Amino acid sequence: MPTSAPPRNRFERRRAETRQALVRAARQILAETGDTSASIQAIAERADVGFGSFYNHFDSKAELFDAAVRDALEELGQAFDEHLEGIDDPAELVAAGFRLSARLADSRPELMQVLRHRGLGHIHADSGLAPRALRDLEVGVASGRFTVAEPTVALSALGGSLLALVELRFARPELDGDEAASNLAEMLLRMLGVPADDAREVARRALPDLD
Repeated sequence: MPTSAPPRNRFERRRAETRQALVRAARQILAETGDTSASIQAIAERADVGFGSFYNHFDSKAELFDAAVRDALEELGQAFDEHLEGIDDPAELVAAGFRLSARLADSRPELMQVLRHRGLGHIHADSGLAPRALRDLEVGVASGRFTVAEPTVALSALGGSLLALVELRFARPELDGDEAASNLAEMLLRMLGVPADDAREVARRALPDLD
């Protein structure tokens, strides 16, 4: 068997690497400022690829920045899957997700800055955090854990609250992020129909290690 991939596969691999370099550069720009006015030349230079390579992958800057947001949010969703694996209680998943987000603002700031700057338009996206959160809400409603009538509306409330928490973590870094996230999670669980004492206990259960 050959020891190296056929030229076509090498080409596809390099093409994928170039696309990912552009997405990574756009993510960095979004995390730093949230500003999408950077020129294509500046983006290509940051990605260390040729100017002409841009149009081999994207038709516009808007398409690139949208891909960058989706890439970051999917990575964030995968981080949630990894750290919250094994939790079956929908209420605990909601609470742990908020508390995990507060901690990720410190451990993975680029991801959370992208969420901070561009997350509002992706609250109901078909990838990233949104479908995972909607799934947990629907399970909670079906099981009777939550009493909300419409999970999609509840998702709007949770998404907006998450963005507000992330903004708080970056705008007021001196605050205790864990405590703020637990308090917010408790309020949201009560909004979803979890009894007060139960909501308080669930919102303060031990979290898995981020290491």
